[in-house]
Order: sequence, then structure tokens, then C-alpha cells
Amino acid sequence: MARDYVKRCPLSSTKNCCFVTAAILLIIQAASCQRVKVVPEVEAYPTASVDLRCQFVQGGDTKLTQVSWIWEPVEGQRDNIAVFHPTYGESFPPSPFNGRVSFVAGSLNNPSITITNLTMSDAGRFTCEYATYPIGNAQGTTNLVMLAKSKNSAHAVTVQASSDGRAVVVARCVAADAKPAANINWLGLPGGTENITAVQAPNHTVTVTSEYQLAPTASDNGKELTCIVSQRIQGPPQSFTVKLSIEYLPSVTIVGYDQNWYIGRTDAVLTCQADGNPAPTAVTWSAVSGPMPDTVQIDDNKLIVRKVDESVNTTFVCEVKNRLGVSKNQVTTTVIEAVEDPSNVGVLAGAIIGSLLALLLVGALIAVLVTRSRRQRRGYPGNGEPGSYSNKVRLFGGAGNKNGGPGANNNGPVYTYRESDPGPLVEKGNDFLHRGPPGPAPTAHDILLSSELDEAERRKFDALDDSLEEEEEERYDSFGVGMAPAYHIHRHDEEMGGVSMYLDDDMESQRDGSVISRTAIYV
Repeated sequence: MARDYVKRCPLSSTKNCCFVTAAILLIIQAASCQRVKVVPEVEAYPTASVDLRCQFVQGGDTKLTQVSWIWEPVEGQRDNIAVFHPTYGESFPPSPFNGRVSFVAGSLNNPSITITNLTMSDAGRFTCEYATYPIGNAQGTTNLVMLAKSKNSAHAVTVQASSDGRAVVVARCVAADAKPAANINWLGLPGGTENITAVQAPNHTVTVTSEYQLAPTASDNGKELTCIVSQRIQGPPQSFTVKLSIEYLPSVTIVGYDQNWYIGRTDAVLTCQADGNPAPTAVTWSAVSGPMPDTVQIDDNKLIVRKVDESVNTTFVCEVKNRLGVSKNQVTTTVIEAVEDPSNVGVLAGAIIGSLLALLLVGALIAVLVTRSRRQRRGYPGNGEPGSYSNKVRLFGGAGNKNGGPGANNNGPVYTYRESDPGPLVEKGNDFLHRGPPGPAPTAHDILLSSELDEAERRKFDALDDSLEEEEEERYDSFGVGMAPAYHIHRHDEEMGGVSMYLDDDMESQRDGSVISRTAIYV
């Protein structure tokens, strides 16, 4: 039909006729392809199985004669892997799929196949092709995509501490044999850099390697880095934590010397502490002055001085070794004279402190006794309050004015004690206050000592003291039993230097209607 169309084309337009012919052929081929139904793309994993489906869509009087499966791993290569003929049956030409490929139903209407134990190299184009009459061959192609989850791992790279600041690889993370390729990220130490490489294998898998580079120091040993691997088909990202392994020479310190090595001290100890990677394997002690003193004992990393003497007045050296080399440190010990036996220091200190406390207690007790004795001599009880009067009422009043004369009735202090209301003697205008417990009656002189009276009253009661004593003896016997004697003080103007002790206004009215003298003493 195409040849007849070309014959009818004018010679002047031969080129255009060729284009039209090619288009017609493509349309015819597309129409034939549309009759074969396949799945455009299938994904599978290694060691798994896959079904490749194929079906011919009947139309018109097309006769099916044979169906074949053709594998194209790369462009330009075609291999028959399975053939089905309605008369001759199934056939499997030699191919990489021998023993792993089979027909599902084994018929022209359903020539689907199954491939087992897949490998990454099985990926490619699989074409289901029908031989028909009268339209010729009809086909459909399925693209088999092989996927592989990455095989992830991470580890530290043992390196020596950098002395020149040069960065080296300290950790490595690998996502191997992956399709599609995986992504790698690092978390952890700042200041490092990442170097990523990707290598594709013949089976189209990709291995991604990420190396973490750092200028390592001894302090970086044991620190942690985290590698995070992510891939589209593996699900959540995987993380791997690695501890850095940085090798370094031992770091040596000596502890235990307290600068108090006095002669006679026992069991002084020096300890050699070392840290290194790899771990230290040997510790050696020596003395700069020569052989180790006889009083010194070595116990692994400890130097023990059983008794301090002049022989340990030297410098001790501790030497530590590991696979990388040797490091050392030293300490100079100075022996001093013993001032006193340190075992008696605590006893002596306790004795001194106890003596001081005893002296303080005795002094405090003496002070209290002296103070109480003085207060009692002044008419004060032990509690520091003024002494109380007897259980009778005593009144003193009539203080003079500032010129020495008598004052008003209510100007002088009134001192009183009532038996029903105990309390210390106080002054409060003309009122009578009741104070503390009854006791021996104080004399006028005692009251003066209490600093409750002014200067005029003090002079008055100094003169009264002597006369009261005489009159008390003369009058006491004149009173009967059960009667309270009263002491009346007569005027002695001449004896008192012209000062009148009792004036007309000496008498004072009371609330109950009675009149009493302000200067008389009632017992």
C-alpha cells in the first residue's frame, strides 16, 4: 500500500512523499502496539520475584501465531529469554535468566512471565512481542527498575593527636550498594569538614562514602560524632554514633606532697597519675640524688615513705610509658625539722581551750556574787529591785522647796507598802502604790541610798535617823500587846540648823476622811 502511494507521487515532490510515507508507517506500528497491554514500569528488589504481565487485545481477523519475551539490559543488546508457540509449547533460549523465568499461564492470550531470585543486573527493558497475521509483529515494553536499600555503617578512624594542626580523617560513614544513592550528614563536633565520594557499580548500585576530617587533639579522644544516612526506599533515616579514637602520649601528674614532710613523719605518700591512649603500660620511680632511699617503698604508681628523714630531701621522678613513647613528671620534696610531736598537738590545744573556758566561768560566777552582795548591802534584793518595806505603812513626804523651805502638800514623794498587795517601793505623786513581798523595814538612810529623794529630803532624814533610834527605845515599852507603836519626831530647830522639820501644812487629808502627817513614820 505504501509502494502504490509512492508511485502516485509526482517526481517534483519526491521528498515530501517520503515524509508522508514514514508517518503512515509509524501510525500503523503504533496501532499494532496499542493492541499489546503491559505495565510501563515495575520496581523490584534483589532476591525477590517479579511478574511481568502481557496481554493481546483482539481486534478484527488478526491471527496470533507466537509470542516472545526479549530482554534489553543496555541500549543495542537484545536477548530472547522465553518463547511460547501454540503448537510447540514453551521454549527458554540460553540467557542469564535460565532456571529463573517461567510462563504464568502458558497461552497466547496470557503470556505473562515470572522471574525469581532477582539481582541488580536484571534491570532493563522487557518486551512482549506477538507474531500476527496479517498485521505483522505487535509488542509492548515494561521497564524493570531494580532498587536496593543501602547497607549503612560508620566507625571511628584511630589517629594520633595532631602536632602541626593538620586535619586528618577521624571518622568514616558508608552507605553501600544503594539504588538510588543515599545521602549522608554529620552531627557533633564543630570545626570539622566532610568529604563525600560516590562510586557506581556495574549493577548500577551506588556506594556513598563520607569522611569527617578534623585536626585532632588529646582532648578530642572519646568525643562523639553522629552519622545520619537517608534514602528514599529505606524509610526513616538511620543514625550511627561513633566515639573518636585519638592516640596521644601519657599525661603525667604527681599528687600527695603537702610541703609538710618533717623529720619523723610516717607514711608520706606520692601518687603518680597518668592518662594516655593507648593506656599506659609501665610506671617507673627514680630519685635525682641517686639510688632510692631505704625508707622508700614503691607500690606500682605509689611512692611510700615509711619514715621521713634527710635521705628523702630530694627530687622524685615518675616516668610513664605507652606504645607511643614515654612521658615523665617530677616533684621536689623538702624535709623540715619537727617543732613538736604532732600527736600531742591536739591534746595541748584541748587543754588550753578547757583552761580558758574554766577561767571564764569562774570569773563570771565571781562577778555575779559580787554584784548581788553590793545590791543587798544597799537594800536591794538579789533580783536588782529596791528592797521592800515591812507589812505596815510607811510614809515620807514634805520635801522642801528649792530654797530649803517646805513645799506644798503634794510635792514630796510618797513611799508605801500594803500587806495585801506586795511589790517594790516606788514613788507616784500622792497615790499609794502596792509593791512586792514584805521584808525587813528599811531605815531612812536606806531610802536615801535608793536615790528616790532629793537633796533637801536627804538632809532631813539624816537628822531623823539619830533621834529615831533614841525615841524608839524610850517609847517602845509604853505600848500594849497588839498595838502598833507610833514614832513621833519632835521639832528640833536648833539641832537641825534652824530648819523646821514639821510645818503646819505637814498634815494631809486622806480619801477616807482621816488626816495623817506626811513626815511621820508608822510601823
